[in-house]
Formats: sequence, structure tokens, C-alpha cells
Amino acid sequence: MEGITTQLRRGISRQLSTGSFRRTLSRQLSRQTSLDPRKRNLRFSFGRQSSLDPIRRSPIDDEQFAVPENLDTTMQLLFLACRGDVHGVEDLLNEGIDVNSIDLDGRTALHIAACEGHLEVVKLLLSKRANIDARDRWGSTACADAKYYGNVEVYNFLKARGAKAPKTRKTPMTVANPREVPEYELNPSELQVRKCDGISKGSHQVAKWNGTKVSVKILHKDTYSDPESINAFKHELTLLEKVRHPNVVQFVGAVTQNIPMMIVSEYLPKGDLASYLHKKGRLSPSKALRFSLDIARGMNCLHECKPDPIIHCDLKPKNILLDSGGLLKVSGFGLIKLSKISTDKAKVAPGTPIEPSNIYGAPEIYKDEIFDRTVDAYSFGIILYEMIEGVLPYHSKSPEEAVKLMCLEKQRPPLKTKSRSYPPDLKQLIVECWHPEPVARPTFSDIIVRLNKIVAQCSKQGWWKDTFKLPWK
Repeated sequence: MEGITTQLRRGISRQLSTGSFRRTLSRQLSRQTSLDPRKRNLRFSFGRQSSLDPIRRSPIDDEQFAVPENLDTTMQLLFLACRGDVHGVEDLLNEGIDVNSIDLDGRTALHIAACEGHLEVVKLLLSKRANIDARDRWGSTACADAKYYGNVEVYNFLKARGAKAPKTRKTPMTVANPREVPEYELNPSELQVRKCDGISKGSHQVAKWNGTKVSVKILHKDTYSDPESINAFKHELTLLEKVRHPNVVQFVGAVTQNIPMMIVSEYLPKGDLASYLHKKGRLSPSKALRFSLDIARGMNCLHECKPDPIIHCDLKPKNILLDSGGLLKVSGFGLIKLSKISTDKAKVAPGTPIEPSNIYGAPEIYKDEIFDRTVDAYSFGIILYEMIEGVLPYHSKSPEEAVKLMCLEKQRPPLKTKSRSYPPDLKQLIVECWHPEPVARPTFSDIIVRLNKIVAQCSKQGWWKDTFKLPWK
């Protein structure tokens, strides 16, 4: 068997050198491009790949190389350019094939010859009016590819002919092995981000990804040299990748192998709960219950993540978003850096600033103590109070004073809303959620059970008539 394989390889090699193999496959030449779906077109993967390709498929070893069957004319041209066959390339071009033919990745013969360092092929292609600044799907040019692979002669020749080489700085998350590229990696060319001046650190912009509106968080370039910022970015991605739930903002993907680095998530057009409450004030009992169930379900998903629960640590209306159907979705988790003590216990990492005016923060966080998932139940209690009362606890005082009253002096504001409007069980739930002692606070799985029970009781007793509808009806 090995003898037959060797004879076949030698035969193919002789055919390539004499041009007979090429002529057999070139009987009907026509231009092939990735933009024409009616024509069979292939991805070129026999040699070095684009310098900007985040996957950068490994080239096939020459010893194991086998010439594929039924090459179309574009692939023939790219293949011969890869092998440095000047005469073969010239014959194809003379027979009518377009010098700027491209494969599925937008790669031309000039890209391939530049990657492989075949100067004579490059000269020939340019003499045949090849586009010197043609860009592949990742935005790379032949000049950039020649520079990346250290083909100095080709690079200098292209530069002398006026070629432009786009900047190709590596990101802090660039991987050496293509197999290590994360599954969530997105092609930046598929993102249409609206450019604007003064992009701030961690800014969010509305963009389009394959025609769909998405929210894009852009990591500012100044943070690329900061290891802590990069680690925080990686940590956020790790958490986002784990979570899939209707009440948690959906993670679409990220750009980590190209600059700028970005996190892409679903676009929610109606803004956040903070703006909604500021506009609406006190919510109706039915809406408050519906919203509280949405939040509780999303938080329960985070807390039940395996193998380790995700503690939000910054649950507040600003981090709760509304979709077009009025459904609430939790976001903003993973942004506060934590020092893990055990599976279920953590502490805010040293050096992480604690906002003294954050009324939603639990006393354990404020006092820089070890805490567990119950800090999120405390925040939930504050949010539920705000939805029912229409104001924050101790709203007449400054935020710093209100935080000290609740976190240090263990005081709680009275619930002023009439009992006829809200059932006692709901008020009792608030009292338990913001209890000074973490052990007394309920879990979100328990909160969901209790909220569903309240909904069923109130609906049965006709408290709200048709103002509240169960989500499954």
C-alpha cells in the first residue's frame, strides 16, 4: 500500500511540474468568488493562513500532503501560488482566470504567495494587475501577511510598490494554539459598531451582528497593559459563558483575538429598571409581583450554577434590564472582583472600592466581611421595597446616611403602603430578605415558591381581578 501511495504522489508531482494535471482540471475556466453562491467555492487551507485569522487553521504537513480532487479554477490558482509555481500561475492567468479571484475567506493568490514568501509569484501577480491592498475576511492584506510570517523580501517589495499594512497588534488574550480559541469567539468583521468619539472604559454601544441589534461592551485600549483589568475581563467572560436563562441577559459572544476586545450580549431596547422606576414611581401590585418573580428566577439561576454559585454582589435596578415584552433580565454580574473563601463564601477583593452610597449593598459588603449568596437576597429586598413604596429606604436622607442607618445601626424603614393593596405575606418577605442576619434571609428558590403562592392566593381571592395574569395563561 505504501508503494502505491508513493507512486501516486510522484505521478501527481510530475503532472504538476509539467502542467498536465492543471490542464486536465482547467478545461472550463470561469471566475469563482465567495460572493457568488451559485458557484462551488472552497476555503483555501493548504498553507499558512491569514495573519489576522483568530482560528488560523494549521497548514498540512508536506509529507502528508495530498492534492484534492476537482479543484475549481480559483483553488487551482491559490494552490499553485502556494507551491510557488510561477509558470503554472502564469498559464492560468493567460487562459483567462481573474488574478483577483477569491476563496470563501476572501483570500487571493497574492495573499497566499505573500504568506509563503514566493517573491517571483508576487511579482508576476502584480504585473497582471493584482489588487495589492485586497483584504480578506479578517481585514488582512498581503503585506500584513508577509510581515507576520517574516518574509522580509516580499514585505519590502510590496511596501516599495505602495502596499498598506494594517496594524496587527496582539491582544492580551491571543492564543498560540488555534485549538485554544474560545468557542464564543466572534469575527469582528461581522460586527457593525457605530463609531463615536470618547469611548470610555467598559462603554456599551448598540451594534449590529449579522443584521441583529446587539449590545457591545468595548474594553478600552488603555486597560490592555493592566493585568488586573484583563483578568477581570476574562472572569466576566467565564461567568457569562456559563449562564443561559430567560431572566438573565443573553451572552452572544466576544472578540478576544482582535483589537478592540469586546463582549457582545443581547440588545434590550427598553433600558433598565432604575429608569423605569424613576419614571413610574410606585408600581401596581400585579406588576411589582411580576417583576419580582422575573428577578428572583434570574438570580436563582446564578445561585444554582454548577460547580460554584455565582454571587452577583451588585444587584440593583441599574443592573436589571427590560426586553421589548416587558420581561426583566439580570445583568452586571461578575463585575465586582471577589476573593473566594470557599465554594459558597467570598469577600470583596483587596483594593476593590466599596461604594458608600450604594443603598442596595448588604451590611456584610459594607463592613468588608466574609459573605455568601444571601447578600443578593438583601439587595432583592431593597428592590422589592422600592417597587412597592415608590421610593428608596430613608429617601429623605442622603444616600450615605441611609446606608449607615441600615448597615451599621440595623434600622429599617416602615412599610407605608396600605395593607389592602399589598398582602401581608409580601411585606413579610421584604422583612426577611433585608434581615440584618444573613442566616435569616431566604434563598431565591424559596423566594420563588413564596411569590408564586402569593400570586395564586391573590388571584383566587380576586384582589386584583384581571390586572394580574399568570405567565402561563
